[in-house]
Amino acid sequence: MYKKLAKYYDLIYHWKDYEKEAYSIKNLIKKYKKSDGNQLLDVGCGTGKHLECFLDEFSCTGIDINNEMVEVAKAKFKDAIFEQGDMIDFNLKTEFDVILSLFSSIGYVKTYSNLEKTMLNFKNHLKKGGVLIIEPWFTKSAYWVGTPGMTTYDGKDVKIARLNTTKIEGDLSIMEMHYLIAEKDKDIIHFADTHELGLFETDKTLDFMEKAGLKAEFLKDGLMEDRGLFIGVKL
Repeated sequence: MYKKLAKYYDLIYHWKDYEKEAYSIKNLIKKYKKSDGNQLLDVGCGTGKHLECFLDEFSCTGIDINNEMVEVAKAKFKDAIFEQGDMIDFNLKTEFDVILSLFSSIGYVKTYSNLEKTMLNFKNHLKKGGVLIIEPWFTKSAYWVGTPGMTTYDGKDVKIARLNTTKIEGDLSIMEMHYLIAEKDKDIIHFADTHELGLFETDKTLDFMEKAGLKAEFLKDGLMEDRGLFIGVKL
């Protein structure tokens, strides 16, 4: 996913207000964090757009399963550390005061078994009193099925159109995404990606967080509509 599209990722999501979201997250960190350090890890960091907003207050590390995205982030932000790794089983051999997993990247673990492993891995990378903030994907009841979607970017030298369809298979949401990209002095190119994200129920996620050793709660009002936020503090 996004391998050939990594360099276009920020254009595709040009509409996203990363600074506003980071402001909300910083307020939650101040409210919940009990440890006294400033080490922050962004899991599923993508091209580093969220992490950019935390560089003024935190010592930042980002990790993403997609090496192409990591390379884009490294090129943009020299004041942060970026690593390639899977959120289910990465091992950075250190602990953090804050772990973030935003923009529903947690959904890409796909299964409840992987979700449970991921929560334990997050806990193992947190300092005592450190805070974990997760922006989930949709629950099954909140997910829309059969509705086509479209996102466009209309730049001077680059124009992008992304269309997608949606369906559910078991506990997975499946989105087939097709991209048309037109760049100045280049031929139009077409990419297709299939995104599969787990539709995890809120109570199950909270249960896995508690079992991992986190004091957990769910905030219904999150950064994006109908997604909410999970907050966990390492006991």
